[in-house]
Amino acid sequence: MNKRTRVEIEGKTVEDAIKKALHELKLDRGQVRVEILCEEEKGLFGMAGAKLAKIRVTALHQKKV
Repeated sequence: MNKRTRVEIEGKTVEDAIKKALHELKLDRGQVRVEILCEEEKGLFGMAGAKLAKIRVTALHQKKV
């Protein structure tokens, strides 16, 4: 079985992107490393969404017992 171990995801916020990545990888927050590639930028009058956040999430290797 070929399981993905890294994804790049965009979201309205960094937290939104992290949630999407964790769901896609089917992992918990403690099982991954998150790199912020680009933070979101607010639009006119502080409205969200002018520029999406972009992150790279990589699964950490789990030691076998």
